[in-house]
Amino acid sequence: QVQLVESGGGLVQAGGSLRLDCAPSGRTLSSYAMGWFRQAPGKEREFVASINWSGRSTYYGNSVKGRFTISRDNAKNTVYLQMNSLKPEDTAVYYCAAITGSAGNEYDYWGQGTQVTVSS
Repeated sequence: QVQLVESGGGLVQAGGSLRLDCAPSGRTLSSYAMGWFRQAPGKEREFVASINWSGRSTYYGNSVKGRFTISRDNAKNTVYLQMNSLKPEDTAVYYCAAITGSAGNEYDYWGQGTQVTVSS
């Protein structure tokens, strides 16, 4: 069983930066692809970014390209989402997720989420 715990959310002014961390309890993340998603009130969950197990391949949603960076430190068993040039429309609950293989190539473990609020 993998439990993912996000941290680093909070309130920031537009144009500011935040870094989100995702760390597991109960298992190492180093062999899993990981992703970040977000969900704003009244909206569907949106893909933000993903990273493969080694960190060599990353993908981003169009709305965050050039502003957000996903990375991982397998030695620290942590995945990061550096968010720069934040906009009010980035306000959402952010979730990290893992592909462990129990559901094929689907994200099968999710964290509880951390709130990011960007004020204008």
